[in-house]
Amino acid sequence: MYKSSVVDFYGSQRKIARALGVSDQAVSHWRPIIPEKAALKLERITNGALKYDASLYRKNHVPNPQRNYARCLSAG
Repeated sequence: MYKSSVVDFYGSQRKIARALGVSDQAVSHWRPIIPEKAALKLERITNGALKYDASLYRKNHVPNPQRNYARCLSAG
């Protein structure tokens, strides 16, 4: 699940934190793909309005190949 989708749904990181029972700081430290346990819980507490996508949590998942390619070019 993408953090941007969750923020769009809830409107703020503070509201996300309250819904999950975690600190605002914990949510602010999330990467673009949120922690798997949080995604599962969000799907449950939103009655499926936010969807858990198991493919995002596979070890070899590359969320944005173009961005990763650009990062490789800038590093080299």
